[in-house]
Amino acid sequence: MDLSSIIRKMGHSLVEIRVRALKSILCKLDLSLISVHDIVQEKMLFVYLLEWFNFPEVPMKEEALELLLTLSKHPSAAQMLRDVGAVDFLTQLSPNVEPSLRAVIDGTLDQLFHLPELLPSRVVVYSHGPRSTSSKAQEDLPKMGYFHKSMPNNMDIPPHKIAEHESVRCLKFSVFPWLTLTNTDRHILSSNENSLGSSNTNLVRTTCELLCDVIMQDFPAEIFLQRPGIVKSLLSLLRLGPGKEESGYIYLSALSCLRQLCVGLRRRLRFHQDPSFYSAKQDPVSQNSSFSYTQEVLGTQRSGASSPGSECSPRPSLVGRTSQRARGDGQDGDAASNSGSSHRSGGAVQAPRQMAHSPADVAHVELPDLGVEDVLELQLRQLTLAQFTVASMECAIPLLKTEGLHAFHRVLELLCDAVLLLGDSVCELVWDDRSLAGMELKEKLQTCMELLGDILSYHHSCSVDIPNNSQVHHRIAYIGAAIFTIKLLQTILPPEKASDNLPENTATALFHLCLDTSLGSLLPSMQETAVAYLEQVNSDSHEIYRRVTRAALWMESTCIFLREAQAEGEKNWLELVELADQAIDGLPFHQHLPIIKECVHICSYLWKFEQPSPLLQTESQKLLLKLLAHPLLPVKTETYECTLNLVKDCLGIQNATRQEPGACAGVSFLLHHRVLYEISTFGLQDSAQKVNALAKDILLFLLKGRLMMTASAWDRFNEALYPVMPILQGYASTEESLGNCVLLISDMSDMARDSVFPSTAKLKAALRLLFTKQPAVRIAAVQQFLPHLTGSDDSNTARPKLDQQMIASLPNLFCLKNPLDITLDTSKKSVLKVESVEKLFSILYSDMVDITLKRSAAEQLSVVLQDTAMHPVLKNLGITDKVLSVIMECVNGNKRFDCLLEPCVCILRKLVYADPSLRHSLAQRQLLLLTLLRASLILKENKSDGSEIAVLMSLLLFDEIASTDLWSDTSTTEVSVTPFSLPLAVTRRYNVPFQAATHHAVSPYCCVLVPSSDLQTLNPARQALQVAWNTAWHSGIDNRLQELCGIARDVSEFHPDLKLSETQVLWLKAVHLPTALQDCIQAIVTASGHSSVASALSRLSIYLLIDRLAFPHIPTYRCRETLHSLSWQAAVTRFLQVRPACVEDERLLVGIIAFLNAYFTQIHTEFAADSEDEDLRWILELLLNQDAVSLLNLLLGVETQTSTQSTGEHQEVKNHVSQRLQRELTHFFNTLLRCLSHTTDRLCLALAGPFKSQLAVRLLQSLRVSDAPRFYGLPSLERTLQGMISVTAQPGWSSHCPDLEPSSLCSKYLSGLLEVISSFYVEWGGNSLSFMGKGVTKNAVICLLHLSHEMMSENKDKDMIPQWSLGNEAAAEEASSSQLGLAWLIPLWVDRDQEVRFASLSLGAALSSMPSGCQALCASCQNISGGLWGTLLNILLDQQESSMVRREAAFILQNLLVMPMPANAEEAKDSHWQHPCVRDEVSGVSLVGLPALQALLYHCQYFQHVGLSASNCYCGRYTFYIQPRVGSHCGPRLQESASSDSENSLWLSGRNPPAPTVNSSRPSSSLSTSSTVIRDSRPHSPKAPSPLSMTQDTPVSRLMAQGQSDTDTSNSITSQDSRQGEPLAVEPVVKVTPDLLTAHCGLLTNLLAILPDFTLTAIRHNQLLQALAR
Repeated sequence: MDLSSIIRKMGHSLVEIRVRALKSILCKLDLSLISVHDIVQEKMLFVYLLEWFNFPEVPMKEEALELLLTLSKHPSAAQMLRDVGAVDFLTQLSPNVEPSLRAVIDGTLDQLFHLPELLPSRVVVYSHGPRSTSSKAQEDLPKMGYFHKSMPNNMDIPPHKIAEHESVRCLKFSVFPWLTLTNTDRHILSSNENSLGSSNTNLVRTTCELLCDVIMQDFPAEIFLQRPGIVKSLLSLLRLGPGKEESGYIYLSALSCLRQLCVGLRRRLRFHQDPSFYSAKQDPVSQNSSFSYTQEVLGTQRSGASSPGSECSPRPSLVGRTSQRARGDGQDGDAASNSGSSHRSGGAVQAPRQMAHSPADVAHVELPDLGVEDVLELQLRQLTLAQFTVASMECAIPLLKTEGLHAFHRVLELLCDAVLLLGDSVCELVWDDRSLAGMELKEKLQTCMELLGDILSYHHSCSVDIPNNSQVHHRIAYIGAAIFTIKLLQTILPPEKASDNLPENTATALFHLCLDTSLGSLLPSMQETAVAYLEQVNSDSHEIYRRVTRAALWMESTCIFLREAQAEGEKNWLELVELADQAIDGLPFHQHLPIIKECVHICSYLWKFEQPSPLLQTESQKLLLKLLAHPLLPVKTETYECTLNLVKDCLGIQNATRQEPGACAGVSFLLHHRVLYEISTFGLQDSAQKVNALAKDILLFLLKGRLMMTASAWDRFNEALYPVMPILQGYASTEESLGNCVLLISDMSDMARDSVFPSTAKLKAALRLLFTKQPAVRIAAVQQFLPHLTGSDDSNTARPKLDQQMIASLPNLFCLKNPLDITLDTSKKSVLKVESVEKLFSILYSDMVDITLKRSAAEQLSVVLQDTAMHPVLKNLGITDKVLSVIMECVNGNKRFDCLLEPCVCILRKLVYADPSLRHSLAQRQLLLLTLLRASLILKENKSDGSEIAVLMSLLLFDEIASTDLWSDTSTTEVSVTPFSLPLAVTRRYNVPFQAATHHAVSPYCCVLVPSSDLQTLNPARQALQVAWNTAWHSGIDNRLQELCGIARDVSEFHPDLKLSETQVLWLKAVHLPTALQDCIQAIVTASGHSSVASALSRLSIYLLIDRLAFPHIPTYRCRETLHSLSWQAAVTRFLQVRPACVEDERLLVGIIAFLNAYFTQIHTEFAADSEDEDLRWILELLLNQDAVSLLNLLLGVETQTSTQSTGEHQEVKNHVSQRLQRELTHFFNTLLRCLSHTTDRLCLALAGPFKSQLAVRLLQSLRVSDAPRFYGLPSLERTLQGMISVTAQPGWSSHCPDLEPSSLCSKYLSGLLEVISSFYVEWGGNSLSFMGKGVTKNAVICLLHLSHEMMSENKDKDMIPQWSLGNEAAAEEASSSQLGLAWLIPLWVDRDQEVRFASLSLGAALSSMPSGCQALCASCQNISGGLWGTLLNILLDQQESSMVRREAAFILQNLLVMPMPANAEEAKDSHWQHPCVRDEVSGVSLVGLPALQALLYHCQYFQHVGLSASNCYCGRYTFYIQPRVGSHCGPRLQESASSDSENSLWLSGRNPPAPTVNSSRPSSSLSTSSTVIRDSRPHSPKAPSPLSMTQDTPVSRLMAQGQSDTDTSNSITSQDSRQGEPLAVEPVVKVTPDLLTAHCGLLTNLLAILPDFTLTAIRHNQLLQALAR
């Protein structure tokens, strides 16, 4: 029913519509047309119910609140109410309603406050629905409600899960499937938890060892999260930290346990994500235990002659003890034998419904030893994977503050594994997750990051007064903690969220990390990651980092420039100039002045050539100008000094004797107007006296260097000097040498021999000197230009007459007391009329107008021209020429125009000022300049104000420098504010008659210095720059450290502030891997005691761990590759060739073996196979060296060594160290075996055979077993079996033993392993629910699997099956042994552990590859319902079983099909192979051989199953989602509701379970019985909902299992066909993998060979080929 429209009406603005909608919903609820479950997911309903009270008119208050109260009792609804803010709303509403309604609100709030406690303690996915015992109610539950309607019909998802998924969005993975424990297991865990809390440190330590060596090998890792007591105790030990006494190091044992738990959890996570091992079986009955009997069957068994033990056994058990003594090995009450009921008399006849049952029967039973637990409460207390990981990091991170490298290494190992788990369990959404679990995780993660910030600060700010080795330890710890910090941030914190979530102290630590140059040299990409976070967190710090980086690059460019400039041979000049430019930028930081000399010489060199490169000239000139104008006085001084020295070398008098005409080419770079402008304008007036003097000397050398220059060079100099003349003339003087040289430039008498400088230029220069501030210079200038005035052709007619008085007035002619303001009105729109202006001009222009009127017009026009908008009008009319003609006539003797002279000069001044082009043109007219000079004298004679003509003269004489375009490459696009501007230096040196705009107050080539003082005072930045400079100066830190190791070079050649301190050198050596590793190796070689070697080994181990932790970042130096180049083997060889003589020796050997294990593990995991593996060769030759003590002998442990009399405490320590040594040796040998499987080195492969055989012999010797479990050394046994797994997995491991034949060694292995199986499995009833001993069982079975392949390859023609028979403990006769056969193997097929099931079935497949093996397996299953065939088919077709297990069952069936089967009853009489055999339950008729096989295939619908599997093949690499139980819609039974309703399943956020492809309308039932026994059609209700829901219709034939009676079924093929039209009621939840389909194809191939017609018909009918082809 769609309620959305009704719910929307509840928010309508009309009260009548709202009331009608609410009444409609209430009526539907009252009449049961809808249920609460239908509306709990309607979020808008809750919103409208709350907003109901926000309307002006609020009817039906009580009904609305009652509905809210009803809904709040449902968990999903309560969560949604909290999400929409109901708590705050109702809290504020309560005071505003009647007292009677407050009680309803209080009840609602009470419901809302109860539920949140489920979320923080466990973030799990479970079904919320009501836990009613009514089967019908449970069945109806998923048929109604919101989610059921929105999902496809073929998806039966338990309701209300999606809301839970959405509420906690930050978890990728939550919790593992719940595992039930026996009383014994719970007792073991409780006992160990209590021991961990003991005040006896020895007990705590031994408990930790027991956990590592035994408990965590047997129990699945998730058990310790589901029962977190032990984990909490271990974390408490971490919080205690190191103490002062020996007992204070107990936390190291806790670290080992937690690390092993992290590794185990990650392995279990990968196991659950492996599609091949994906299983839907539920614990304890389905998933992790054997198949058990139904209550109904138990009743029938009790009626027979069964033993007391069999009455309480839920599973078939084979030979074994029937005693019920209390034991501590996990077998309490779970070892009963079922032999009494399974060995019926002959097994030929059985009453109806009194049958033996298969081990694969799935049904419920009251399991023994499981006890009574409040599973829901336990699940509420369990830890999620994320909670465990974060708690471990939170407790471990403070331990990084330790100063001991060994302890630091152990802590960092744990954190390295923990951060991987964190990435698997928590996603980036944790920072935005508002759920309680998400906020808790966020808070703890921030705490971890804050702790890391403190750790980094602690190690970074260590005192410089501590010993050198302590400083090195702090540095290594700092780098390790830094790498982990960045790894953690990358794992969980996106950079864009760092600003809001990263603690302040961690941000500061990141800043220091970014400035740590040594870290950047070790892991550049990781430092870049830190920079990305810093940029988001603190922009100011990131800016400092950016500046430091830029300065470091400049420093590097400086050093490269120096090397390249001083190198011999061809040079890339453009690149060199670019480097020089960067080096100049870095001068404030490195202050290395010698680069200036190199730059000046490069500039000189590049300008020497007759046809130089324009680009190189331009770029080098920019470089020189940058140096000449540098803001730093030392730089500027050095530049001028180097330039002067070069000028002296090129133009000095010494060159006259060398007869080198090209020597002057060295100063060509100075012969450019820009360079001369810089020197003249800024060098000569520099405030520094030294710079001033150097600039004067440079110019003096150039001005006096005519004789030392070539003609072309002198011409270039004069050409360059011309634009700079106005500047240089400001320094003209009659006293100084430079001033005299400048004064001579304008000397007109030199014109005859100086044809380069034009006369106009010299005249302008002489006239320009009239504006100088020095009277003596002005007087000298008059003498220079006076000949022009007196010697011209018209001097006799020109006015005024130059008498002595007139000449005496010339020096002060243009000296004005007050400068004029000559600015014009530049507004674009004029108020003047053009017609009026034109009339004025016509008056001026007309010759007929009176002179007085003309004067008035001229004066008015001068005023008009104040408006620049009128300039174009008047210029078009020809006013320029007119006023020029008036001035000329006036000067040429027409006194009539004297009254017009001043206004015409004013007009011309304004035109010249506003029009640069006009100014440029007039400034080149020599006659005009002389005319204006005479006009000035006329005005002075007439006692008029000569200011206007003085301004006009200055505008024309200073025209050359009135623009900035000349001094830059690109013309400015900006509109100048004023059309005329002078350099500031000109206004200072001259008497400028007007208020001139100025430019170039500072040099246009002056660069802006990058701020450097703050970086030099900030300690991290200063140190970063020091390291950067030294690294660049020595072409890499390698050379720098090599020099430190040898003879120290004098570093006084660069600035002392850049010299590294002793502490910095130590830090660099600790991080620079080649040097650091060399120091470690040298320390081991020269060590005089155990502690020195141990410390060096700890450092080496940390370097290896850093490589692993940094992944996927690639370090500059890989630890393994660097060690390989250092020949490190010799340093540790001496410790491996001598037998330890004391406990200290053994402890040291433990460290060495641990290092070797880490080293070779890195080779195996990170490096490709090498054709020549010297390291592997070395260790193999060392292990096989007969002259030295081999490490292989130490595998035998302390009990094999000769013991001396010692105190109990000493012996305990000795045993503890010996156990550690054996543990490390086992791990090391396993690592070597893995390396051997990947190497391609021929010598290694040749040495591998003897090594594997010798290792196998040592492992066999260390396998200490006996009949009583109390005599086993469980830690040693666990380790030995792990080693056996590795060695037996290698092909040919038994072939190179000098003392034993391969068959003999294999037999000994088989005997020992069977004894282990007998003692740990069979003798105690087999297939125990307890986890204790499961590790031994699993490892032993896997070893047996490997052994079977080795024995078959070594004994191809020999029947080895009798050797695999397991005899009774008390019987030694062969008959007794053969009687049991392979019966010990069958219960392993249905073991609780999926890996045991897989390995044992694989072993069965290997053994069944021989005929005798098939016979032995059949004989071993004769007392089991369905026999071998029924058991295997039951496993193969069990859709809840994993693909790998089913595949192995298919392999056994393939092997069984190879056996010759009788085709009919006649052949069966003479056949020794009487399998398979089935019997009709009613008629008693039996089928044997091929007919029986057809009946079995027909009955179990095998071909339909194959087709279904093919259509559901999963080709993915990972299983990301482990589905909840299918069939849960039927509702759990009463006895299982506590565990199934609250069952936790693996889940991944954002992923939906794959949809089943076949619907079933019938309740699920088990195939375990019906696949082997076809019974009558009476209904039955098995306990566990199975994904296989078989039809319950009565089949055509009723068949019983093998061993009963035979009935011929000749019409079996017809019967098969008659059912092929029926749908197969199967809902697949297990991912069928390609491996399983391959096994099915092999099985079909064998069936085609023996039953071609039957099989082909079935394949065609079920379209299997088409299904497989898809």
